Amino acid sequence: MKIVQVSASKNYEVIIDKDLLPKSGGYIRERAGGRIAVIITDDIVDELYSDTVIKSLEDNEYNVLKYVVKNGESSKNSENYIRILEYLALHKVSRSDVLVALGGGVVGDLTGFVAATYLRGVKFVQIPTTLLAAVDSSVGGKTAIDLEAGKNLVGAFYQPQVVLCDYNTLNTLTEEVFSDGCAEVIKYGVIASEELFEACSQGIKENIENIIYECVKIKRDIVAQDEFDTGLRQLLNFGHTIGHGIEACSNYEVTHGKAVAIGMILITKASVKLGICEKIVLDRLEKLIKLCALPFDTHYGVSELYQVMLSDKKVDGKMINLVVPTTIGKAILKRVSIDEMKDILNKCFENGGIL
Repeated sequence: MKIVQVSASKNYEVIIDKDLLPKSGGYIRERAGGRIAVIITDDIVDELYSDTVIKSLEDNEYNVLKYVVKNGESSKNSENYIRILEYLALHKVSRSDVLVALGGGVVGDLTGFVAATYLRGVKFVQIPTTLLAAVDSSVGGKTAIDLEAGKNLVGAFYQPQVVLCDYNTLNTLTEEVFSDGCAEVIKYGVIASEELFEACSQGIKENIENIIYECVKIKRDIVAQDEFDTGLRQLLNFGHTIGHGIEACSNYEVTHGKAVAIGMILITKASVKLGICEKIVLDRLEKLIKLCALPFDTHYGVSELYQVMLSDKKVDGKMINLVVPTTIGKAILKRVSIDEMKDILNKCFENGGIL
């Protein structure tokens, strides 16, 4: 077992271990209390893990309710948000009760935003069941839903009571879903830890507890300095500005991890051409992304991506902060105008994006 202490507007623990789900009720009782526990999950995770969590909650004297959404990014919408709020009100869930996000990033983001706004804030717990959620979205308090205009455009910063990361749940992921999470792991290595980057090269599954622990520690340290995403925390967006554009252009048929992997490669290519980093950085990144069975190119062009990216939440007036690597283990924020962003995109795609 490894535990990471997160210090933010609410202090809490990220507990990383195998076989946590059968004991989850005890952890939740101790850290959240309440009479009612409402599990919010998706239809895939529900079949796999809901019964285990329900039994543990009931063993710890909770009255358990459950709300299931369809799996996938399309469920992170205003319709589901309102339906869940109505469900909570109908069942008289109070501010002393607790919501349990059981699933990946979509479930965690949606549940967190419901928790942040229902009755002006109720307690919630994150139980991530994907690698992406375990290393990234379950930690740090970002909650959101999507709009037609773009991803995560409505949300709140709202911290959980505890994060219970049972990495046994990763054993039931498809190779594709596991690879999606690898993109976020690689991101942490590039922006903050060459040691983590090298550990990924030795195999992420083979050292899963330590890799999750290192990623969470990096995010913890960044969130402690910039909880509300006004500066340093934006480093966590490496690959995401272009990646979110690719997701939107594909109507979210390209998954988040794949889009981020492509985004990391493209912005690193531009960084090489701008003289910000050496080509060896790109070569090492491409090698690791291939090793993790992730893509590194896209058929979407500059004009398509540029138009979608103008709606990204990271656009501030006519400026945007891009995350660019200087070496493996360090990245910087480069503030550019939206016109300069188009020039940078063109550099990404020069000669088909190949240096």
